[in-house]
Amino acid sequence: MTLDLPFVFMVLMGLAILAYVILDGFDLGVGILLPLAARPDQDMMVASIGPFWDANETWLVLGVGILLVAFPIAHGIILSSLYLPVALMLIALILRGVAFEFRMKATGWHQVLWNRLFFVGSLGAAIAQGIMLAGVVTGFASGPGYALFGLLVGLGLAGAYALLGATWLVIKTEGDLHGRALRWSKAAVVFAAAGVALISLTTPLVNAGVMAKWFTWPRIAWLAPLPIATAAALAGIWIAAARLQAGRSRREWVPFVLSVWVFVFAFAGLAYSLYPYLVLDRVTIWQAAAAEGSLRFVLVGTAIVLPMVIGYTVFSYRVFWGKARELTYGE
Repeated sequence: MTLDLPFVFMVLMGLAILAYVILDGFDLGVGILLPLAARPDQDMMVASIGPFWDANETWLVLGVGILLVAFPIAHGIILSSLYLPVALMLIALILRGVAFEFRMKATGWHQVLWNRLFFVGSLGAAIAQGIMLAGVVTGFASGPGYALFGLLVGLGLAGAYALLGATWLVIKTEGDLHGRALRWSKAAVVFAAAGVALISLTTPLVNAGVMAKWFTWPRIAWLAPLPIATAAALAGIWIAAARLQAGRSRREWVPFVLSVWVFVFAFAGLAYSLYPYLVLDRVTIWQAAAAEGSLRFVLVGTAIVLPMVIGYTVFSYRVFWGKARELTYGE
């Protein structure tokens, strides 16, 4: 049986992007929530992501790298069509990284400034990624309506990242900040639900092929569990946070795990809507794929690099698990 290399690389790329969205999503979410906290709590919020945030971006590099080497035709079309939001995302991530490092040494109004820039970088990266997502699901269509849709998706994704960040803080913090994180989790569920609903309802409207995939019989019947499971996970986050607030549960990990499942379900629905295209209705994964010899060569490298990335990720989370403590740099 011949291995379908383009399909294999599509799966690997999808998993890398999903890992990035979840792992970098929670630390972007913490940055988005930063202005809502008092100064001492802001330091603890940053400390909760300190050991992880930089390594989480490795998954973005891996996903884009697979797109470049395995699907060069699609890479050229996608990045040229998304030039401005990609540039905005990179600027925001750079600003965020600089602010993270400088705020640790700054004092007084300088630290306030860097905290604000950390928030701006986190929010800017989230909105830029939402605009990119909107471009993908609309086939890079242009016009005022599509621009507004992209902004709304960006805000929805920022809300979903805030949900991940808030539920992460539920696990990593104690005391008053822990209580604030529970309240933020309940509020962020509303924004995350709005973002998921916006993308889910709009994507079929802008593409007849996606509409046929979801709303023809019997597909609508066997796909129904996906949106139902997503809604159940969102409701479960609210219930779990309320139980923790009331002291009726000690399972602090439940809201975060359910938030991860929301992203998994939403990603599965998006993947089903787009498959087999990398550029909607224009370029399939097989049309965009590199030569078979190139794919076989790259597969060997991926088989070496991917376990190392997974191993490092698991190791770092294992070492730095538990409640966050003050993050300091040596004098």
